[in-house]
Amino acid sequence: MALKRLDNIGIVVDDLELTIDFFQELGLHLEGRATIDGEWAGRVTGLADQRVEIAMMRTPDGHSRLELSRFLTPSVVADHRNAPVNALGYLRVMFAVDNIDETLDRLRKRGAQLVGEVVQYQDSYRLCYIRGPEGLLIGLAQELN
Repeated sequence: MALKRLDNIGIVVDDLELTIDFFQELGLHLEGRATIDGEWAGRVTGLADQRVEIAMMRTPDGHSRLELSRFLTPSVVADHRNAPVNALGYLRVMFAVDNIDETLDRLRKRGAQLVGEVVQYQDSYRLCYIRGPEGLLIGLAQELN
């Protein structure tokens, strides 16, 4: 049996509304929201008494999703949001955009901050990292023609 696709990337947040608004401004669509709890959910995650609010965000092409989660119980136990780009583990999510400058202008109004600078890689891409809501590290890539 072959791998079919990347289904979603999960991001734990504290302010679900703020994060939904930010990713909608970026261009993702809110697919749905739910509260997840119950014995079955705890068996999957190993957190016996979990209660989590989730929002599923879909990219415009319909192929990728972000699952934003806000844990009601148990409490969050670690915070990796301010880890530098050379930290071990999952780091960031990167989005392809049409116009990196226009995207940055829109996202700055939602609190995004440029991590380094916008750079050009050969004649292929313009790239940057930003800190979005709650310090989440997000990459933006504009393919050059």
